[in-house]
Amino acid sequence: MPWKVSSVMEERLRFVARLLDGEAMSDVCRQFGISRKTGYKIYNRYKEHGLEALTDRSRRPYRHANQLPMQVEQLIPGSSPGTRLKKDKPHWGARKIRELLVRQLAGDVRVPAKSTVHAVLDRHGLVKRRGRKRRRAASDAVVNS
Repeated sequence: MPWKVSSVMEERLRFVARLLDGEAMSDVCRQFGISRKTGYKIYNRYKEHGLEALTDRSRRPYRHANQLPMQVEQLIPGSSPGTRLKKDKPHWGARKIRELLVRQLAGDVRVPAKSTVHAVLDRHGLVKRRGRKRRRAASDAVVNS
């Protein structure tokens, strides 16, 4: 006898169908190997939204708590004529650009840290990455002398 293959959607549909037939929630949850809390969550989603609620949902977050506001991020590399900070002054680094932002915004908006300004510049390809300095091992001739 071959294994029965079923998808998550089919299992949830079978789960809801048994509940609609009048079986007890705790018995059905025990047979499906899920908690009652999960069972009620699936059943309530089905009651509210129908069959499409039984499909998998995206796990992508709705918002990012520490993300820089778009208006502040646009000020840093700047594309408008008044705020072309890095493009007008390519030798300026994150520290100087941050100080300029502190003066421009003057307490209206919380100014990002120097490391955040550098991360934005790096994301837009406006900074060059330096190679690491590596220590070389001393040659044998110098060690044995």
